[in-house]
Amino acid sequence: MNILVTGGAGFIGSNFVRYWMKAHPADTIVVYDSLTYAGNIHSLDDVATSFHFVKGDIANSDLVFESLKRFEINVVVNFAAESHNSLAILDPGRFFQTNVMGTQGLMEGVRRAKVDRFHHVSTCEVYGDMDLDEEGGFKEDSPYLPRTPYNASKAGGDHVVRSYALTYGVPISITNCANNYGRYQFPEKVVPLFVTNAIDDLPLPLYASTSNRREWIHALDHSKAIDLVINKGREFETYHVGTGVEKSILDIADLVVKHLNKDESIKTIVPDRPSHDRRYLLDSSKIRQELGWEPEIEFDDGIADVIDWYVANRSWWEPLKLRAPVVEGPGSSWISK
Repeated sequence: MNILVTGGAGFIGSNFVRYWMKAHPADTIVVYDSLTYAGNIHSLDDVATSFHFVKGDIANSDLVFESLKRFEINVVVNFAAESHNSLAILDPGRFFQTNVMGTQGLMEGVRRAKVDRFHHVSTCEVYGDMDLDEEGGFKEDSPYLPRTPYNASKAGGDHVVRSYALTYGVPISITNCANNYGRYQFPEKVVPLFVTNAIDDLPLPLYASTSNRREWIHALDHSKAIDLVINKGREFETYHVGTGVEKSILDIADLVVKHLNKDESIKTIVPDRPSHDRRYLLDSSKIRQELGWEPEIEFDDGIADVIDWYVANRSWWEPLKLRAPVVEGPGSSWISK
C-alpha cells in the first residue's frame, strides 16, 4: 500500500507515521505537511530515510493531486489541522481557513486522483460539552453542537468530507477521537506544557474550573484504531475512538508534580478561557464491537513514559517553546505574544 499522511510532521501524525512503519514495513509512506509553527519534521529525524516528504498546504489541491499521482497513493489519512483552542479564540480565521477551506482543497485533490480510501481524523469536541455527571457519552449519531471556533472549524471540515462522499462518491471514513497524549506533542498542549514547565520549576497554569474533565487516549492506541478502520472498517462510516479514561486538569497537574517530585506551589490557577467546555466523553462501543479494537496502553503507564521522555529530550522541546503563539500563565488564561 502507498499511504499519504497529511499533517505527518505534527504530534499525532508523526506518531501515526512511526506506528505505520512498524505495523506495515513494506508500505510506502509520504508525509505531506506545510510545517506551521506546530509542525516539526525533526520529530521524524531518526526514521527520515523511511518516508518521502512533500512540503505543502492541504488547501493547494493541485499539489495534493500531483503528489497523489506521483507516489501512486492508495490511501490518504488526514491529520492536518489547526488545533489549539486558545489560539482559535485569538485568531479564528486561520482555523476556518485550514480546517474548512483547507479540507475542501484536500478533498478536491483526492476526488481528482480517485484514491481507494480517504480517512479523516476528527475530534470529540464537535459535539459540544457535557454535564460533569451526565451518563453515557457522545455517539456517532449525536448532533454537532460546537461551542468554540476550533470546534466549529473541525465540524465544518467533517461536513466537507461527508459532502464529497455523498456528492462525488469519494470513499471516506471518519474517526472522532478523545484527547491524545504521547511523545512529540508540541508544548502548548496541557500535558507537555505542564511537564516542561515543571521540569524548569515554572508555574503550571490550571484553568479555574479545575474539575472539568477530558477523556484521554495515547496517540499509538489512536493510530492502531485508524489502521483497523482503514483496513477493516466500513466505507462512509464514522467510528469513535475513546478509552473511557477521564482526567481533570487538576489530575494531570497532580500526576506531573508527583512524578517529577516538584513542590505543589507550582500549581497556579488562571481564568477559564471563553466557552470552556466542561467535559467530553465518547461512546466507543461501535469500533470495539465491529473491529475488535481495545486500547492497550494504561493511562498511568503511558503518562509516566511521556513525562520521562520530555525529561530526556529537552533538545527537542526547548526550541519549540519559543515558537508557541499563545502564552498561558498567571494573570491571563490566554494572551498573544
